[in-house]
Amino acid sequence: MPKSKNGNHSFDPANIKPEEMLKFEIATELGLADKVIAGGWRSLTAKESGRIGGLMTKKKKEKKKESHGMET
Repeated sequence: MPKSKNGNHSFDPANIKPEEMLKFEIATELGLADKVIAGGWRSLTAKESGRIGGLMTKKKKEKKKESHGMET
């Protein structure tokens, strides 16, 4: 993968891994998609990364709750 000016790997949304799909969707919702594309995940601040992680956890819990709710 090519490196950007600051040494971080760039991010190509066309070649996104399935496990990164939710992560990138949340980054897009937060307005961070351009920053991730330009500098990769490592270009995000700790605060930005934490916010993405927190929202990922929240969405995963909601999805799990919905799927269990349908079974009963």
